[in-house]
Amino acid sequence: MKAKVHVTLKNGVLDPQGKAVQHALDALGFGGVDDVRQGKFIELDLTETDAAAARAHVTEMCEKLLANTVIENYEIEITEA
Repeated sequence: MKAKVHVTLKNGVLDPQGKAVQHALDALGFGGVDDVRQGKFIELDLTETDAAAARAHVTEMCEKLLANTVIENYEIEITEA
C-alpha cells in the first residue's frame, strides 16, 4: 500500500513561511496572490495489504510523529502500490 499524508497548519495559526513565499511571489511579479499557506507532503510505502489497517497505522504515525496535532491538521490518502 502507499500512503500520502498532507500536513497543514490549522486555521488561525500564523504561517511565517507562507507569508515569506507570498512576498517573494509578489516581488517576482506574481501579483494577485491573497494568501499562501505552506505545509508538508509525506509519502510512505507500506507492507500492509489491508487499507483499513494501513490507515489506522498511518493515523498513529501522524498522531505520534508526523504532525504536531496542536497546530497542524493532516489528511491521509491510502492507495494500492
